[in-house]
Amino acid sequence: MSDSTVIPELSTSPSRAFMPYPVSTLSPPIVPNDLTSFKTRGISQVERDLRQKLTEIREDYLRAIDHFNWNKLVYEAEIRFEPVVGETYYLYEMGGRRALSMISPEQWPHRHLATVRLNYDRQWLIVTTADGIDSAVLFGSI
Repeated sequence: MSDSTVIPELSTSPSRAFMPYPVSTLSPPIVPNDLTSFKTRGISQVERDLRQKLTEIREDYLRAIDHFNWNKLVYEAEIRFEPVVGETYYLYEMGGRRALSMISPEQWPHRHLATVRLNYDRQWLIVTTADGIDSAVLFGSI
């Protein structure tokens, strides 16, 4: 080959036949997609998901309020000993006052409210509530 061979110039613009949009009035028309069903499905799914999330948040909130109220009730009760972390105790109502005891309900005739355990974080965990004890009624919750 000689140095005088001419290489044709390659065009830097793409061919009009391969454009992603029509370049001529004779090209097929662009018809936008109907997105109504897409939007409707999206809206209903987002509403359902958010409604579920709000329900979960409300349940978590009510559990936290209930946990707070029980802890307040136990800490405000009469306690004549220092509770040990991890041990189980019994909350009673006796003559208009509440008391925490080591004596189980089977061994004591007073009105048993709940069986509780002191956690490592000094919060009381409600193990069980006595039959007929409704925390919503006890605390005047909604």
